[in-house]
Amino acid sequence: MTPPSPAVGVLALQGAFETHARRLAELGADASLVRKPGQLATLDALVIPGGESTTFLKHLERAGFYDALNQFVHSKPVFGTCAGCILLAREVTNPQQPSLGALDIAVERNAYGRQNDSTILTAETTLPGGPLEMVFIRAPRITRISDNIEVLAKRDDSPVLIRQGRILASTFHPELGDDPRVHQLFLNIVRRSMS
Repeated sequence: MTPPSPAVGVLALQGAFETHARRLAELGADASLVRKPGQLATLDALVIPGGESTTFLKHLERAGFYDALNQFVHSKPVFGTCAGCILLAREVTNPQQPSLGALDIAVERNAYGRQNDSTILTAETTLPGGPLEMVFIRAPRITRISDNIEVLAKRDDSPVLIRQGRILASTFHPELGDDPRVHQLFLNIVRRSMS
């Protein structure tokens, strides 16, 4: 018997949410766009895409979304990219701002400069298949990790792809490249959590 496709939502308040959903669907997930807190109850996992983290917080507070999302990220698999990584972090600087605190890291916002400092790099990763292409757009820098964080890729000496149990986070945008390995890893995490 074929296991059910995981129901993976993509928070659709800003960022490239449709690109994430398309990639997840191509890899076999039942992907949906999440715009209301009630939708979280039907999901096995959630992707929090990039965007602008302070704008994210305003949207979440206005829609009464913050509390439901906070509960979700502390109990189910979550993948945060760029601003999503910031929202998941325990500590945020440059400047300080509230966060969901589900990931035991510190993050410095906009650490690599402004929009025109955005870049595409290729770096080594522990994921099978060789170096990984990474698209950075006004990316945050992970400045501290705890002992229970697994580093899967780095930019210089800073972690850019990390895992803490059922939580995956990247400071770059894997949805904007052609390599599906990061999304595939997340779906593997989701499927293991369902069994």
